[in-house]
Amino acid sequence: MTHSQPSHSSLNGVHYFTQGAKLCAQPGIRRFVIIPLIINLLLLGGAFAWMISQMGGWIDGWLSYVPSWLDWLAYLIWPLMVIAILVTFSYFFSTIANWIAAPFNGLLSEHLEAKLTGQQAPDSGIKEALADIPRILKREWQKLWYYLPKALGLFILLWIPAVGQTIGPILWFMFTAWMMAIQYCDYPFDNHKVSFMNMRDDLKGNRGKSLSFGALVAFFTMMPIVNLFIMPVAVCGATAMWVDVYRERHLS
Repeated sequence: MTHSQPSHSSLNGVHYFTQGAKLCAQPGIRRFVIIPLIINLLLLGGAFAWMISQMGGWIDGWLSYVPSWLDWLAYLIWPLMVIAILVTFSYFFSTIANWIAAPFNGLLSEHLEAKLTGQQAPDSGIKEALADIPRILKREWQKLWYYLPKALGLFILLWIPAVGQTIGPILWFMFTAWMMAIQYCDYPFDNHKVSFMNMRDDLKGNRGKSLSFGALVAFFTMMPIVNLFIMPVAVCGATAMWVDVYRERHLS
């Protein structure tokens, strides 16, 4: 099966996200979806059940920092704080799930790429994926160190009265969209030993495509039940984007 599109430059992240949902069900691919899906179901499902039970108390605590003369803003700030909590937790727990599932996500991406390009599927399986864990975890650490300073700055912003509670959630979502693009697009890049910095620069060069893809991943990761199935969809969508947009540049 050869993956082709009339004009890859005209395709945005929405296309690749929806394409990922279709590719998950492709024959020969479904078996590589199972382990990432189970990890996501167990970890993200439990985390979101606990988060929802605690959310009301957290929001009331944050609203207590808003000056009394801005009480009228509570109706606007409350939903924004809900968004901030959902975005923060969805990224945090999906990152943990991705750390655990990283070898299997890489394997899924590798086999899907072979199918999309019409090449012979690699011989690698779960045993080879597990043997590659040290290198994969090193890559995950690179992403974490890229994320932490920026996340810390945004977290501090959230505690600035009025300003933090209004524009903070919006900036959090935009940053999370960018990090979701980095997280999932990194699997096919890493399979071909493209450095993290080069991968990041490539995604910046197609910022609109990257952000629209990451925004959809972030949005659906915030939605209970739906978020349990997002990980393999995002891996497949990011792999399709790699094949269409980046692969030829790095393998030529």
